Amino acid sequence: QVQLVESGGGLVQPGGSLRLSCAASGFTLDYYTISWFRQAPGKEREGVSCIRSTDGSTYYADSVKGRFTISRDNTENTVYLQMNSLKPEDTAVYYCAAGRLCRWVSQGYKYWGQGTQVTVSS
Repeated sequence: QVQLVESGGGLVQPGGSLRLSCAASGFTLDYYTISWFRQAPGKEREGVSCIRSTDGSTYYADSVKGRFTISRDNTENTVYLQMNSLKPEDTAVYYCAAGRLCRWVSQGYKYWGQGTQVTVSS
């Protein structure tokens, strides 16, 4: 069965850190570009970060640049999102998606995970 499964979300205080994982089963992640998106209540889904399959180039939304780091471990068939210096405005459901290109819009991705909740609050 082909699927992406996110994990690692939770409740954290402002300034804290979390590491999200996106594990693939049924297909090989290293052939795909992987993006992280997030969606807060009442807001549009937005692209957060992306890592390309071809050369490992990484991209970040301005709102997370310098705080978040995306990486991939092809031996584990997993992509990670290390999130540091978290802010209340980072609160959202975080999704990973697999596709061919880095896109900041949600269209064009072949596989999506079910999402993991991140809540930043004191």
